[in-house]
Amino acid sequence: MNLTPKEIVAYLDEYIIGQFNAKKAIAIALRNRYRRLKLEDDMAEEVMPKNILMIGSTGVGKTEIARRMAKMLGLPFVKVEASKYTEVGFVGRDVESMVRDLMMASINLVKAEHREKNRDNIDEYVEKTIIEKLLPPLPKGVSEEKKADYEKSFERMRQKFRAKEMDELKVEVELSQGNSDLGDSSLPPEMIKVQESFIKILGSGQNSIKKEMKVKDAKEALKHEASEKLLDIEAVKTEARERCQNGGIIFIDEIDKIAVSASASHRSDPSKEGVQRDLLPIVEGSDVNTKFGTIKTDHILFISAGAFHVSKPSDLIPELQGRFPLRVELNSLTEDILYKILTQPKNSLLRQYEALLNTEGVKLVFEDEAISAIAKIAQMTNEKTEDIGARRLHTIIEKVIEDISFTADEHAGKSIHVTKDLVHEKLDAIVEDEDSSRYIL
Repeated sequence: MNLTPKEIVAYLDEYIIGQFNAKKAIAIALRNRYRRLKLEDDMAEEVMPKNILMIGSTGVGKTEIARRMAKMLGLPFVKVEASKYTEVGFVGRDVESMVRDLMMASINLVKAEHREKNRDNIDEYVEKTIIEKLLPPLPKGVSEEKKADYEKSFERMRQKFRAKEMDELKVEVELSQGNSDLGDSSLPPEMIKVQESFIKILGSGQNSIKKEMKVKDAKEALKHEASEKLLDIEAVKTEARERCQNGGIIFIDEIDKIAVSASASHRSDPSKEGVQRDLLPIVEGSDVNTKFGTIKTDHILFISAGAFHVSKPSDLIPELQGRFPLRVELNSLTEDILYKILTQPKNSLLRQYEALLNTEGVKLVFEDEAISAIAKIAQMTNEKTEDIGARRLHTIIEKVIEDISFTADEHAGKSIHVTKDLVHEKLDAIVEDEDSSRYIL
């Protein structure tokens, strides 16, 4: 996590084009978390995260910025949609469930890291278990000669196992029933206890089951079995709680959908303001009960985002506005930015399509003029119809290469060039007809 703001922005630049102000705000917020950990405990307790409100149309990179930086830093991260929640007393998800989701993400993150640390021990357990099923251990009291022969046989089996020569053999393995203690659930703790009681009643007497399967399938099943046995679950829970409370990030998308516009307040859903009021104590800092213990939300970083086409940030209740002190406006995507989105990121759409068709032996080549034409058409369509940002590129490229993709098996070993003429041939008629654009692009 010890990355400078410049290093965080440089990493984000590899995947997201433009939007420097948003990247900078998030980079500073993350660096401040690292700085806080170096403070004395009394001062650290007083330093609250500076929550961020990102304002911008769909498809300009709001979610991608948050998702990438959480992945980069290995932090617990969840993305939720504000419009999915209802206030207490209404049917639907309560806002506290987002904290329970974050804790579950933290548990899964820590478990994955512990599995990676124990990978050698897990592989050894799987190997030994399967070989002993195929070559049962010798009984006690056998001669040294037989022991030596057994060890030679075991070593030969080990070599075959590692060379995957035994993958198709059948073997019977014993697997324990799933551990309900770590089951994924966003239910309130009281409901989880009821759920677990039912599991215990219905599952009593069935601690393990025997299954016959191929060795290659048994490897995967036993890996999970081994990781559960080798993991120190209490240590995982403790570390996960610490990560969740001090490093967790909750990304609340579509927060504009729960803002109550003054001009339309008479028609608004009355529960919208209720959701905001329920959200307030969580963002302010409160204790939320989860099945893994109580989570303090004081130092969880909240990043909210919305297009705010119909409402404005000032339509949120004043108390909630005050809990998002950093405001960042993301720019609409120009033709030049769309061109860069297609050509510069490591995971650009063009590279994805090239890789997909390469699996069929087809070398797909996008000519520079064709890329410029795609960017221009995407920008024009965004202007004429609804502005959905970079997401428009998915639809346009799919339309351009759909015939190539459909007949890819006929072109194995060949190079196919996507030209400017092909782009115009496929799209000009659709772009000119505004009704067609709305439905097709």
